[in-house]
Amino acid sequence: MFRWERSIPLRGSAAALCNNLSVLQLPARNLTYFGVVHGPSAQLLSAAPEGVPLAQRQLHAKEGAGVHWCVLPFRVLLVLTSHRGIQMYESNGYTMVYWHALDSGDASPVQAVFARGIAASGHFICVGTWSGRVLVFDIPAKGPNIVLSEELAGHQMPITDIATEPAQGQDCVADMVTADDSGLLCVWRSGPEFTLLTRIPGFGVPCPSVQLWQGIIAAGYGNGQVHLYEATTGNLHVQINAHARAICALDLASEVGKLLSAGEDTFVHIWKLSRNPESGYIEVEHCHGECVADTQLCGARFCDSSGNSFAVTGYDLAEIRRFSSV
Repeated sequence: MFRWERSIPLRGSAAALCNNLSVLQLPARNLTYFGVVHGPSAQLLSAAPEGVPLAQRQLHAKEGAGVHWCVLPFRVLLVLTSHRGIQMYESNGYTMVYWHALDSGDASPVQAVFARGIAASGHFICVGTWSGRVLVFDIPAKGPNIVLSEELAGHQMPITDIATEPAQGQDCVADMVTADDSGLLCVWRSGPEFTLLTRIPGFGVPCPSVQLWQGIIAAGYGNGQVHLYEATTGNLHVQINAHARAICALDLASEVGKLLSAGEDTFVHIWKLSRNPESGYIEVEHCHGECVADTQLCGARFCDSSGNSFAVTGYDLAEIRRFSSV
């Protein structure tokens, strides 16, 4: 069971964007950072464990599309995407270390130009774009000498989300998955040169959110379904009719394999993923369901890696709502 904890006030409503919440834990300082896109800016907040807001600031970006903290082996960067480009800051949001302008290139005059989908893989940060390409930035241990090292061309439609997990030194391991507006998933092996391992075809609906955990891909779709795939083969193992409307966010508690799903039906669900020790098949168990009444949800994240608390944002809701287990 989960209970509603003290909410964290925002200066304005979260924008109606999928995956519109980022959370960074700072256990050493007993703080949690929250990031939310609102119109032309991103709101950054720090809060104590009991939800007391300690500081709040805004980063300006023309028509922001996403905000995400990227945890690298040697530093943490805050990445903000918009219709103009990609901004990278130190984790507190005070110092910008890199700016990458988006090149409209062959885009038609009526086509929107934007960057969307952010994830860290090793010492790389990957960012999706409207063209279907994924930009790979090589991040130094310190300083602003960030380099665009590669562009991945596995998609023809705009990228919606990117998920990664540590490769743990294995060869030929699938450690990154990208999703697009057609529902297509591309599975990659990261490294000095990224390698496309397999494609998982879409079926006519977008895939707004995707997660990766121990070789399991969890994909949330516009029809409310969650699909669980084997990352190495692309085989579908489990299909869950999780929500009555489109899924807007997925998140994973990596320590315990809990999957959080939020949909436009106002519900948040928690699922437990595992593998059958004999057959190796992916199994899933429903753990909890929560209705956030009269709210168009747009972001949901666990607040700790053990899945004992989570937070949600909603359109026309000027607060971050927090829930914790009892």
